[in-house]
Amino acid sequence: MIELIIATKNQGKLREIRELLEDLPLKITSLSDYPDAPEIVEDGRTFAQNALKKAATIALYTGKLTMGEDSGIQVKALGNRPGITSARYSDPHATDEKNNSKMLRELKNVPLKKRQARYRCCVALVDKKGIIDVVSGSCGGLIAFKRSGTNGFGYDPLFLIPRYGKTFGQLDLSVKSSISHRARALKKLKKILEKYLK
Repeated sequence: MIELIIATKNQGKLREIRELLEDLPLKITSLSDYPDAPEIVEDGRTFAQNALKKAATIALYTGKLTMGEDSGIQVKALGNRPGITSARYSDPHATDEKNNSKMLRELKNVPLKKRQARYRCCVALVDKKGIIDVVSGSCGGLIAFKRSGTNGFGYDPLFLIPRYGKTFGQLDLSVKSSISHRARALKKLKKILEKYLK
């Protein structure tokens, strides 16, 4: 069975990716399985650059098929911030809690209709021979006035999907995994992986 290393230590992300790729004949591992892997500095200017850097760094180190993923949230009223710095939005050692609080503070007097946001995700697939492909997905919504729900991670308790009247934190995981930015990117990746595995 071919091993696919997911170049992340984020357990929430890893769980989602595992679920979305579970029907492929792959042994999915992560950076937790490679404690001596080189540290990856996310200094790309775009989600795609960061995803590619993660995948290429680990593929070179291990010689194995590697997937790098970078994602974040862009809020229109904040000039598309936090974007690629979503994970470190409140400070370099940010927590989801601190990031969500900062976003609520920055959007304090902004009415709901002006709180448009979109989650973006880029996924890169690299093996020892080089880059296989880079794909992306996005999902639009609004930033709610307060946190709701405990499903998911990151900005999920604030990310409101008007069609359902619920945040990603409240939505059933089966719904989230059909409409999320990551689900959309991984749907494309799945087709690439199916060809690769043949």
